[in-house]
Amino acid sequence: MRKFEKSKKLDYVCYDIRGPVMDEANRMIAQGVEILKLNIGNPAPFGFRAPEELLMKMNSNLVHTEGYSDSRGLLSAREAIVKYCRKKGIAEVGTDDVYTGNGVSELITLSMQGLLDSGDEILVPSPDYPLWTASVTLAGGTAVHYICDEASDWYPDINDIKSKITERTKGIVVINPNNPTGTLYSKELLEEIVKLCRENGLIIFADEIYDRLVLDGLVHTSIASLAPDLLTITFNGLSKSHLIAGYRCGWMSLCGDKSSARGYVEGINLLSSMRLCSNVPAQSVIETALEMEEETKKLLVPGGRIYEQREYIYEALNQIPGISATKPKAAFYVFPKIDIKRFGIYDDEKFVLDFLRDKKILLTHGGGFHWEKPDHFRVVYLPEMEQLKSACSRLKDFLTYYRQD
Repeated sequence: MRKFEKSKKLDYVCYDIRGPVMDEANRMIAQGVEILKLNIGNPAPFGFRAPEELLMKMNSNLVHTEGYSDSRGLLSAREAIVKYCRKKGIAEVGTDDVYTGNGVSELITLSMQGLLDSGDEILVPSPDYPLWTASVTLAGGTAVHYICDEASDWYPDINDIKSKITERTKGIVVINPNNPTGTLYSKELLEEIVKLCRENGLIIFADEIYDRLVLDGLVHTSIASLAPDLLTITFNGLSKSHLIAGYRCGWMSLCGDKSSARGYVEGINLLSSMRLCSNVPAQSVIETALEMEEETKKLLVPGGRIYEQREYIYEALNQIPGISATKPKAAFYVFPKIDIKRFGIYDDEKFVLDFLRDKKILLTHGGGFHWEKPDHFRVVYLPEMEQLKSACSRLKDFLTYYRQD
């Protein structure tokens, strides 16, 4: 019988947030086991609700959004995005520079497919959001990982970036606020990255999906606002900030000097047209959503749910012998370090798999974010406080007897 194998293009593509460990979790769930999922940033299952005004707006628009929109998106949505860009200090963007997508994920893939040929390189952070590496690879390029330094609050290592720029390097991915570490980059750091890009003629791919989920009164700086002379593609959306991940509502905006990228823009337009358009009902709430930020802000201040859960998880993890964590300043992730010598750990995927089977809690191992050492894992701190307390208690107990070697 003829056999059909997966495409060889997928040989080096992985997405371990929903990978083999998740498969095991699903197998256990099918057997009736209750699993606490701390592996994915999906607010809805943990009781976070979208603002009622947003739901009413989408409902009233349904009758008007039954057909295709322009391949870039509804003009009203793109106008609102341009207004938001200008609020962030990004002047060099117009409505024709904005593309809506079925979440940022679709647009990441589209942006790489439109640019890369075999042998081209893109600088991607380590740890990263793994879809970036996967999309570079699937497009035929090579993801070259630059190190983010935990000892420096997970800031990118500028010297490491410099050392990895070659004549094949076409661009750099900057994830700020960062997933999986939860760090927020300073303006000074971003200016250093911009300087490198300016000196080497690189495109900046700015993943800023968490820019409205910043804690401690800090302010997010959009890197495009610092680089009006460079082509910067900024990615954003409503999945996290407005708690509508399932609606798949994202966008990318092409900012700065596009004069040297006419061919690339032509490719983006072609790919955008091929998928006809993104989810039109979701597009219809962008204008309203970007004018209502107070609901999100309530979650991020003392007494707010995300703030209080961040405070708890940071303290609780650091009190577990053998675990340390840098305090996240944005988003809803923490990326703890585990003392691999203490526990004899040589395989971080095995660690989270063993923990899942023993304590019924699903985490994501550091290797899933292209972190090379087996000494980190990511925790999503979206669950209610009692669930987080239970998770930390079970992790502490697990580590009293766990060893791999």
